[in-house]
Amino acid sequence: MDLFAEVDPEVWERVDHDPVALLGAVEADRLRELAQDRRFLRRLADAADDLREYITAPRWYQSLEGAPKAIGYFSPEYGISAALPQYSGGLGILAGDHLKAASDLGVPILGVGLLYRHGYFTQSLSAEGWQLEHYPSLDPGGLPLTLLKEEDGAPARIKIGLPEGRVLHAQIWVAQVGRVPLLLLDSDVAENDTVARDVTDRLYGGGGDHRLMQELLLGIGGVRAIRAYCRITGHPEPEVFHTNEGHAGFLGLERIRELTEARLSFEEALEAVRAGTVFTTHTPVPAGIDRFPAEMIARQFGGSNAWPTVSVDRILELGAEPDGPDADKSVFNMAVMGMRLAQRVNGVSELHGHVSREMFQGLWPGFDVDEVPIGSITNGVHAPTWVGREMMELAGRELPSLIDKAQGWEGVHKLSDADIWGIRAKLRARLVEEARRRLRKSWRQRGASEAELGWVDEALDPDVLTIGFARRVPSYKRLTLMLCQPDRLRRLLLDPDKPVQIVIAGKAHPADEGGKKLIQQIVRFADSEDVRHRIVFLPDYDMALGQLMVTGSDVWMNNPLRPLEACGTSGMKAALNGGLNLSIRDGWWDEWYDGNNGWAIPSADGVDDPERRDELEATALYDLIEREVADRFYDRAADGLPRRWLEMVKHTLSSLGPKVLAGRMLHDYVTDLYTPAAASARSLAADGHANARLFAAWKLRVAKAWPGVRVEHVEATGVGDTPELGARLELRATIALGELSPEDVQVQAAYGRVGAHDELLSPGYVTLKVDSVGDDGRAHYTGVVPLDRTGAFGYSVRVVPFHPLMASAAELGLVAVPEEPVGMTNGTLR
Repeated sequence: MDLFAEVDPEVWERVDHDPVALLGAVEADRLRELAQDRRFLRRLADAADDLREYITAPRWYQSLEGAPKAIGYFSPEYGISAALPQYSGGLGILAGDHLKAASDLGVPILGVGLLYRHGYFTQSLSAEGWQLEHYPSLDPGGLPLTLLKEEDGAPARIKIGLPEGRVLHAQIWVAQVGRVPLLLLDSDVAENDTVARDVTDRLYGGGGDHRLMQELLLGIGGVRAIRAYCRITGHPEPEVFHTNEGHAGFLGLERIRELTEARLSFEEALEAVRAGTVFTTHTPVPAGIDRFPAEMIARQFGGSNAWPTVSVDRILELGAEPDGPDADKSVFNMAVMGMRLAQRVNGVSELHGHVSREMFQGLWPGFDVDEVPIGSITNGVHAPTWVGREMMELAGRELPSLIDKAQGWEGVHKLSDADIWGIRAKLRARLVEEARRRLRKSWRQRGASEAELGWVDEALDPDVLTIGFARRVPSYKRLTLMLCQPDRLRRLLLDPDKPVQIVIAGKAHPADEGGKKLIQQIVRFADSEDVRHRIVFLPDYDMALGQLMVTGSDVWMNNPLRPLEACGTSGMKAALNGGLNLSIRDGWWDEWYDGNNGWAIPSADGVDDPERRDELEATALYDLIEREVADRFYDRAADGLPRRWLEMVKHTLSSLGPKVLAGRMLHDYVTDLYTPAAASARSLAADGHANARLFAAWKLRVAKAWPGVRVEHVEATGVGDTPELGARLELRATIALGELSPEDVQVQAAYGRVGAHDELLSPGYVTLKVDSVGDDGRAHYTGVVPLDRTGAFGYSVRVVPFHPLMASAAELGLVAVPEEPVGMTNGTLR
């Protein structure tokens, strides 16, 4: 970045640090001058050597055994840099950090997305504070992209059949994210009609038909784009496909089509595809899931456009919502399809994993919420993207192992308080300076004259406690919670001894009138003459503004309606910059808040009245800012340093630093999901998919025979009338297996504490061993249950399918339990 800045500092600032734009704008005379500058040429050569080493040298991933040769990663949006505006919010920023961390660790990911000719939108405000959207046209030729071409120089193309004989064509642009190629499909090509050309016009725009075509292009077209890229470049084909949210779920259908055309049955292809697919859900609410009318899907995959080897009925079954009170049989649910097509599913924080298991429990009927096979890998952030330069340089100088190996976080406590505080002051001052510039620009756009804007020069103060709040603006993120008691907020902002200032940014979806009203409310409050120097709303929240805010804010505030925040990563970025979090315990903060690395806003979870809940949580927020946050920030020692504040900063860096990194996240994905998925995929693909054929046949046989499986009798021995802690309960169970054999099932004893309704609470499990099998198909199983806890204790026995290729006992959603309850409570057999 320094090298580009040196080319022409003035132009570099004017093009917002976009290297491609810089090289297109710099004068030819300046380039000739640099070509004669030996010092510059040496720096250029050094930078090129560093890049070459970064791109080609083995890294962490290359030391692993059994890891996949390549992983296809699909997302509808990517936040790579402000110079490539192909993102709307957290999902895209996370996807961008995923690719960057993969590049740093040498993980061979192939990214797939769409190239939106108008991006998401840029935001400005009307005179009344209403959000206005603008869609500037993007020229791919002016972006850091390369068009994928065939050997003869013609652009590589993929195509997808549409109803009524129409065809959707797309070309493929490649963004090189370090070592990771990102393939972006573009439908703006001459072969398409007007409707098809507009499929990739803007992110999350248009109605249902438009959205469906985008998702067909991303999923089906994305697999075809990967095939073309690997054929042309020789890149290894992915062994694992990672679906980042349901938008790309159709990729599984395309892979099934490929395999059925290679002579596998639908069921066999389904198992082969599932084995190598990872699905990550990012939403904690049903409203965040894409659902299409089932008849729209039937029209797309039926009639003259039907795939010969994949029936439309089987496709509709994949997206059908499971039975339940909220099920809608008239819709096709993209998340449900994504989970049925993936053997491994995860949420993006521990709390979100639990919420997801509750949301999708219907897909695995008969199993407790805790057994639903949806795990969690908590998101992380790419430090070089989000950490201020001064903080990175301090770490590189004093703690080089942090930069080189992401190790040695305990050394943070040895850093000088004065150094940390001095850097924090620089970063805060930079945010204040940029906020004033953006504020002036916004007011001019809203119709104010320069003569009216003298106050902007005094807006915000580089020495005042600065709170950052920047989010998308759906209602559950509660942008306006801070306005619940406006007079109290005013007192906090204007406190003569401990003033607070708040920098706010956020975009509402263009179709979300409610979100726009929330923005207008906050803007109107921030327009008030008495507080406008202490609270500002900065339009057009993007990566560049996000970087300024997470680096310059002393405190990062987040107050979603718990548990509706899947993860949230802005607070992680602030923490890496020495900021402290002030947040509802939702998403990642619920998991990693330890009482000393920030503040937890109490959540009024049990209050049903939303206004009352907002009032209670807002009051708690004001109390924390006034009595703890501001007090600690302004409590200065004789040398002017806030020692207690800096203790929290150091503890935050040392405790959260190793956890919030995207490198830790990628490590978890590789070890917990990608590598096991690759092993499963290889096993099912071996010998012409022999195991896929056997596994599919086994599943069909077990599902057909399952009604004949019963727990007929359970008896317990080994304890007297008064069981004692540490005793052993010996169980013998008689199981009717019907047409199945003992090798097809696993018989388990569930045991643990008993709840108020005779349910087992967080039970443990013991696998019983087959003792004998009679000619009548009845098998006898035995085992021992430890009486390892006091109080009400109970047990039961169940039968589940078992196969070595299953990833979870719940995979088939089949379980057999006794018709009558068995067990004991407080030592009394019942």
